Amino acid sequence: MSQNLLQNLGLQAHNSGACGVDWIASPGGQTVESYNPANEVMMASVQSGSAEDYEQIMSGAIARFDEWRMRPAPVRGEVVRQIGEALRAKKHELGMLVTLEVGKIKSEGEGEVQEMIDMCDFAVGLSRQLYGLTIASERPRHRMFEQWQPLGPIGIISAFNFPVAVWAWNAMLAAVCGNTMIWKPSPQTPLTAVAVQHIVNEVADRHDCRGVFNLCLGDVELGERMVNDPRIPLISATGSCRMGRRVAELAGKRLARTLLELGGNNAMIVSQHADQDLALRAVLFAAVGTAGQRCTSLRRLILHDSIYDGFVDKLKNAYGSIPIGEPWNDGVLMGPLVNTQAVNTYEQAIASIREQGGEIVRGGDRIDRPGHYVEPTIVKAASDMPIVCEETFAPILYCLKYSKLEEAIAMDNAVPQGLSSAIFSQDIGETERFLSAAGSDCGIANVNIGTSGAEIGGAFGGEKQTGGGRESGSDAWKAYMRRQTCTINWGGELPLAQGVKFDV
Repeated sequence: MSQNLLQNLGLQAHNSGACGVDWIASPGGQTVESYNPANEVMMASVQSGSAEDYEQIMSGAIARFDEWRMRPAPVRGEVVRQIGEALRAKKHELGMLVTLEVGKIKSEGEGEVQEMIDMCDFAVGLSRQLYGLTIASERPRHRMFEQWQPLGPIGIISAFNFPVAVWAWNAMLAAVCGNTMIWKPSPQTPLTAVAVQHIVNEVADRHDCRGVFNLCLGDVELGERMVNDPRIPLISATGSCRMGRRVAELAGKRLARTLLELGGNNAMIVSQHADQDLALRAVLFAAVGTAGQRCTSLRRLILHDSIYDGFVDKLKNAYGSIPIGEPWNDGVLMGPLVNTQAVNTYEQAIASIREQGGEIVRGGDRIDRPGHYVEPTIVKAASDMPIVCEETFAPILYCLKYSKLEEAIAMDNAVPQGLSSAIFSQDIGETERFLSAAGSDCGIANVNIGTSGAEIGGAFGGEKQTGGGRESGSDAWKAYMRRQTCTINWGGELPLAQGVKFDV
């Protein structure tokens, strides 16, 4: 199955991972082998780009930017629209490749491709809505207005868990705004990136815009080269808080812009006034979906003390019914972790939980079968356990207890990360308190839905160590442009603002 799938997506046994105006036939970087995390079978390999390859790609991106920025935004939007159509035609194949390379179940793999398609549709609409304001001038016969201009070549660094959707969040908006871009995908998921580049190139060939969407697979050294490159005015980086701090440090030294989407240690409060059946279903997807490898995955479940024991029992029973297995099979709800390192991190977290006094009430072990499978795990924990404040990218759920809502909100906010949060309650006073300025400090705050599964219409991102970035939705397009204030004097005099007199 996988070989035919790879061929249909333009992939071979060995592939170039460097593409600018043209594919670089023999990149000079290291070979990256892509393994299926469900069975540890190697699917294909990709050759990374070298520093020289990066320079070639960057030169093409700069040259194309000079022309691309002058195409009318709706014309750029038409290119993006056709990319969306090309993705629709390959939705099932590309979705299955996400499943095979990341370990997501089929519906999640296809859902990620649908998110790319939705971003194309969203960006097409924005291509006719890159609005600036008209400003009332205090000076007679003067007109003031603001306009937005493209930035230049954008750097996109993406993570393994959403190997193509995060690229689309950035690339589609950046493209309609008039920018070119260089994408450094995760070395864990090189095949999906190469497959997307092939799809995009087909559209680019029809519109003579090769060099707008560029790809360069590489390691940390290549990532730092991009972040340090003064020709890149904006770096959009998705990954760990540790990685984000490094990106911010390097980019800050040259006063470059950053758009950071980093870790999440997401909490859900379940009140005594909640619809518990609804909450239970939400917990299952948020905590177990993608094997806990979403930045919005539920890590901390904050339960009112009057329902704590009963809800944990329901959760234990529900976890026992979750089908775990090869993610491409129908009915499977949880696949593997992405690699051996992820399993080791899971096992280290389990050891820390036991050392710190947590009670594992279900799970806690690696599953003895080929692939990187672990048991989804429920832990009775205390909020002052150090491990609770850490983000472990695995299906580990900490169950905490509270008596007053203020205490629950304090627990929600008492971690370094600030991405996604939720409350389940039918009490409007509780939900409004949670959404108030004294409530959740996260970038995403939900009521009666889980912490994961954000829509592209809303700005996505978080606060504190999550990085403060916002992608998609709302006015996120402004991150990819520079604001310019313009004043036109259409009179015959030269009055100065604030009543300043300077008569010569």
